[in-house]
Amino acid sequence: MISLTSPVRTRAHDWPAGAKLAALGAATFALFLISDLRILAAAMICMAGLYALPGRQFFRTGMERLRVLWPFLAILAIWHILTTTYAEGAEIILRLLTAVGLANLVTMTTALSEMIAVIRLLATPLRRLGLSTRALELAIALVIRILPALIENGQRLSDAWRARSPRRPGWRVVVPFTLLAMDDADHLAEALRARGGILENKET
Repeated sequence: MISLTSPVRTRAHDWPAGAKLAALGAATFALFLISDLRILAAAMICMAGLYALPGRQFFRTGMERLRVLWPFLAILAIWHILTTTYAEGAEIILRLLTAVGLANLVTMTTALSEMIAVIRLLATPLRRLGLSTRALELAIALVIRILPALIENGQRLSDAWRARSPRRPGWRVVVPFTLLAMDDADHLAEALRARGGILENKET
């Protein structure tokens, strides 16, 4: 899941978060059971169609969020071309693109608070055993919230490099990107400490 809730309101925003996450899990599981390229291609087209239903702005935003996948897809394509396993490579690429696209679609139409509420509900048995689930809930929320920011930072570094050099950025932005990520993590840790950390009172 690689984006936050979309500002474009859709019917899917009103659907229960639990139902959407369950459907996502079922769809992802089904994708890994399918090996027919025609079915996988049809699934990818259907996924793209779901982005198009709410309108051009929603479609464009969703597709822009999926651009982060292109380095992984390129690596997969090159590897399978070199090993002459074309069908297997196409299968993996179609499956990955469709699964991540569906996951991104769920996060775009589901408020973060609703997703955390589902996670909290699923973790109820752990709380009944006396275990605190606050850290788990917070960790998942942070991953969903921070990942888009990290992607945006990486894109800014790449754009800044291209503005100053005709060469591709490649590995050259890894160090500054890592430093930015560490700086963001440090600020986040300070903010959490200022708010009492992740400790919580014993639940009844």
